[in-house]
Amino acid sequence: MTKVAVIGASGYGGSEVLRILQTHDEVEVVYLGGNTNAGQSIGTTLGNFYDINDMTMQNLSLHEVATQCDCIITATPHEFLVKILHKEILKQCVVIDLSADFRLKNPLKYQEYYHFVHENLELLADSVYGLCELNKTAIQHAQLIANPGCYPTCSTLSIAPLLQQKIIDTKSIIIDAKSGVSGAGRSAKLDNLFCEVNENIKAYGLINHRHTAEIEQNLSNIAKHDITISFTPHLIPMNRGILITAYANLESHYASITQRDLDNIYKQFYYDKYFVRVLENGTPPQTRWVRGSNFTDVSVRLDSRNKRVIMMGAIDNLIKGAAGQAIQNLNLRFGYDENKALKNIAMFP
Repeated sequence: MTKVAVIGASGYGGSEVLRILQTHDEVEVVYLGGNTNAGQSIGTTLGNFYDINDMTMQNLSLHEVATQCDCIITATPHEFLVKILHKEILKQCVVIDLSADFRLKNPLKYQEYYHFVHENLELLADSVYGLCELNKTAIQHAQLIANPGCYPTCSTLSIAPLLQQKIIDTKSIIIDAKSGVSGAGRSAKLDNLFCEVNENIKAYGLINHRHTAEIEQNLSNIAKHDITISFTPHLIPMNRGILITAYANLESHYASITQRDLDNIYKQFYYDKYFVRVLENGTPPQTRWVRGSNFTDVSVRLDSRNKRVIMMGAIDNLIKGAAGQAIQNLNLRFGYDENKALKNIAMFP
């Protein structure tokens, strides 16, 4: 039995972690952390836990929490964990962090994209990026796992097969992304109010969205050379879900590639990846087919007229893009079946 603490349990990501762990028969949740809700029961703070989980949220130091558990899952704001995490804590337990604090290996990127100076360089170097489908072996031995962001998860899994096979021109990658409102978190913001979001679609974070650096890091690691992309996210008036539509030119020596060839590349790349479903014949993924699940649906469509490919993906930003992937990382790290507590299919309608 693995003892787990969840810090930031009342937010969207943290509450989904707790909800999933309710069905994990190899895990005991021993601590729920929260700042503004300390002293309240989780069932009072979040009505979906009423009469199911009566644990009281607390606000102990990270060191105190580490003495109680085998794993801490932190669903906290960026720049929170980086200031308080140190090696002594990692000697006591595994930490899986849902924030961006340990995702980017180049510390200068934190100044550029997150506007803070990363001073925890030793742990940054030791952290393991937790994209389970591409980094399984390292995750199994990690003490600090940086849970990937939602856009980077979906973008990377959508593009990786063709990138690894050197089929696309890496200078031509354009990613059009759309996300539900929960991706912005639970705190009140003017841009996320109902009347601001309802019946409206808008682009945001043009040119310098925070996840640009993370996506470029992932794609560069796969291609084994530096890659820059054009990435434009959009806010969609729905609660949850991410849809990626990415475009790239074919390399000239693949001008005669067929749709069947592309499908086979994706199926072979993901043949043993339980949580990635390859839709054939260029079938466009839909967010409703993954909502509430840990699945990623990917697809590729040949645009022979323009000698391009369209690479598509869909995830639930709160599950595969956050909490579900954190549990997937926990399962890998502690030797459980990778899909334990994560087998739910999407809710429909």
